[in-house]
Amino acid sequence: MSTSIRADHVGSLLRPQSLLEKRLAFEAGTISEATLHTAEDEGILRVLDLQKQTGVDVVSDGEFRRTAWGNGFLDSLEGITDHPDSARQTAGRWKGAHSNVATATVPIRRVVTGKVALKEPFTLREAKFLQRHAPKPFKITIPSPTMFNRLYDPALSAGAYEDLDALLEDFVAIYLKEVDSLHEIGVPYIQLDSLRYIDTIDAVEKGQIEAADARSTLEKLVEVDNRILGHAKRDRVTRGVHICRGNHRSSWAVTGSYESVAEFLLGKVDTDRFLLEFDSDRAGGFEPLRFVPEGKIVVLGLITTKAPDLENVDDLRRRVDEASKYVPLENLAISPQCGFASTHLGNLLTEDDEKRKLELVVETVRKIWG
Repeated sequence: MSTSIRADHVGSLLRPQSLLEKRLAFEAGTISEATLHTAEDEGILRVLDLQKQTGVDVVSDGEFRRTAWGNGFLDSLEGITDHPDSARQTAGRWKGAHSNVATATVPIRRVVTGKVALKEPFTLREAKFLQRHAPKPFKITIPSPTMFNRLYDPALSAGAYEDLDALLEDFVAIYLKEVDSLHEIGVPYIQLDSLRYIDTIDAVEKGQIEAADARSTLEKLVEVDNRILGHAKRDRVTRGVHICRGNHRSSWAVTGSYESVAEFLLGKVDTDRFLLEFDSDRAGGFEPLRFVPEGKIVVLGLITTKAPDLENVDDLRRRVDEASKYVPLENLAISPQCGFASTHLGNLLTEDDEKRKLELVVETVRKIWG
């Protein structure tokens, strides 16, 4: 299926206002969890129809059951609590014209204080609903276990785990069981969102380290991701890895080329598809794609989800042509550069803007590949 998906998207989509209001009511304790779930079901059915209308090749539930792209996992865990100093997570992280909005609405930081365990599978309910209702192949997005490095605080977590590696081992074990549950019901596309590589991109861009000095860190990231991706490998299952430079309320976190991580990310990660941000100069050029092994698909994230302005089809076609100097055209696809709502409040676009962006992906695909 991987080569047949030309018009892809990263996964998260804008929640309707009615669902946002239901989420607030649930958090305030004025409606039941069952009422919230009903609103989620209704919103997902609506957004599945929207995706069908646009003609994209794969659909998602928009991550409508999550308050943030990684929180489906966090909300299902035992052994974590809110961090007593959440402000440390926000200072100076978000950049761009809307950075103040992003900083004011950043999710609360959490921390491991006990042995972690799943209260319930964190994607299975999403997958079962999509299996019943998706009008075409669907994807389930899961954050890489390495995205939760920040859950480990030596002062607060050491009573449960002697170090971060020990915590990661328990996370990986949880993930392997989760992947098994997705295979059991026949999920066709599993996407690992693995953004920890951007820490190296950021440090190199700022001159804090040389790329060569990050080798051991990058090797660890690849090793953890490959344990999940290797376990996910099955006939008729597409595996994707997404990396961007941060996405929250139309703001971003990191600038820099893939060059400093390309040998590891593109050359050694065991996936079928790379979904990569390329919508602005902040991501650098296509030269790092020279590390992509033969046969891998690169999904060029050429269309921004951070602003409503619509890109020009001819400009997009020229950019695909540029990328084809490094990866054969038959091994390219396109998508928006990130989700439209990595956190449930979403980026500063309308649902009509979102629809036009997805239609633009499909239009460009048809003009390039027919």
